[in-house]
Amino acid sequence: MISVIIVNGGNYLYNLLLGRILGPEEFADAALLITFLLVLSFVAMTFQLSTAKFSVIFEKEIFKSFINITYKYSSITGIIFGVLMIVFSKQLQAIFNTQSSTMFILFGIGVPIYFIMSVNRGVFQGSKKFDSLAITYQGEMISRLTITLILIYTITFQSSVLVASGIAISFLFGLIPFRSRDIEVTKKHKLPKAESKYITKFFILTAFYELTQIIINNSDILMVKHYFETYEAGLYASLALIGRVVYFVAWMFVMLLLPKVVQKQKDGESHAPILFKYVLYITLLSAAIVLGCFLFPEFVINIMFGPEYISVAPLLWKYAIATSLFAISNIFAYYFLSLDQYIPVILSALLGISQVVLIIFFHNTLSEVVIMQIIAMAILLTFQLFFFISYQKLSKKELN
Repeated sequence: MISVIIVNGGNYLYNLLLGRILGPEEFADAALLITFLLVLSFVAMTFQLSTAKFSVIFEKEIFKSFINITYKYSSITGIIFGVLMIVFSKQLQAIFNTQSSTMFILFGIGVPIYFIMSVNRGVFQGSKKFDSLAITYQGEMISRLTITLILIYTITFQSSVLVASGIAISFLFGLIPFRSRDIEVTKKHKLPKAESKYITKFFILTAFYELTQIIINNSDILMVKHYFETYEAGLYASLALIGRVVYFVAWMFVMLLLPKVVQKQKDGESHAPILFKYVLYITLLSAAIVLGCFLFPEFVINIMFGPEYISVAPLLWKYAIATSLFAISNIFAYYFLSLDQYIPVILSALLGISQVVLIIFFHNTLSEVVIMQIIAMAILLTFQLFFFISYQKLSKKELN
């Protein structure tokens, strides 16, 4: 947890420094790359969470076959995404109104490495080797921060290209340490039918949920970049970064939650108390952040990004509410995901789509965009709570 706080703090510093150094217009392109990185992390998280779960369940030869097959498919997926980004770089430039298409090409080159890195992290997470897991995250964060700043201050070139270069290079550092044990590239691996079916089921469920995460967590920035002028998009990016501090902190609880719930379920023990504990932590944290954003919005904006961004201050506490609702509902969703429950994932998908639809119809101002997210996330959390209550009642009936 300490390590995740450091990593998230470093990533946050990275964003803040870019915002201050580049200014709203250039930061809009940099923020788009950072959003693409978040989208990539959610896609790759399907592999990481699946690896983490089955690292707990599988042993010996079955685990060895599983890990080799996972590396194979993660590499193929990474190559496909990377090639698509490179091939359609010009189209991406047109859609998101960026200064350069080269930034998408450089980012695409690094994508396959990121997918391999995610499987490696999944092994560490599932086997509870949190020291090695911490090093991979810290290596990626520290290298991205230092390399990007060095490039910006030493090379006179388009900032978006330099930022993309820093991101791609940091993926290599994220591979350290790499767990090469059990990897057999030349040998053909096959899983028993029952295990293969179980993995496929969980993987599809996780992939579907991660897709909803991409929609909910990143669609607003992508749509604002498309609908609004570059200056306003830069302002909104700063707003989103500050408001999402709740989500970044909540993620460290998700990292700890999944292996614990899976282990409790495996041992036949109660796992609801773990959920209650983490929901309480996130709720208290969220309330404190929303209150701070409500009472001192201009102070927060000025300290973090500077006076150029001050016009967006009145929206800060509203955005923090939207993010807080999402962070709390996310804890419930990952809890049920670890228990192989489908309905919360479907609910998240529906509300993610509804958020996009609402923004498409109501985007006259940045304030409208934020209010649409509050509405969607409030409904999502309400549904998650109702499902949890129903699930608990059903579980008690089965025990009786």
